[in-house]
Amino acid sequence: MAISRFADLLDEARRQPEPQRLLFVFTRAELPDNPTEEQRERFEQGEGGALTPVLCVDKTPEELSDMAALVAESQHTGIEWDVVFVGALSGRGREAPTSEEAENHLQRMVQSLQMGNTQSFLALNRQGEAIALQ
Repeated sequence: MAISRFADLLDEARRQPEPQRLLFVFTRAELPDNPTEEQRERFEQGEGGALTPVLCVDKTPEELSDMAALVAESQHTGIEWDVVFVGALSGRGREAPTSEEAENHLQRMVQSLQMGNTQSFLALNRQGEAIALQ
């Protein structure tokens, strides 16, 4: 199944044979260190920039209703973000992984994103639409 929006993600996670825990790393677009004039201009037009992880959380699909609820929950932190990256962790024996078990995976996800490796994760904008990064 092609996932093109947040609702597709939830549907697919709920259909898996083993319970899932979804991993979310929220990122903010920022200018890179020592940007060129072209990079600065593109960033001011809402394009480009470096995506910096600013917040992460894990949830089971049952703890989520829709993207609007996830955005609303994130707003309670006071941390602004632009793109959220999503990964999934499968459970065993009909038990979803715990938040404690997800912690190391979230940290590896953050490290991977800091190194610019985004291809392994689903990227969603604030409207819950899947986006392709260039």
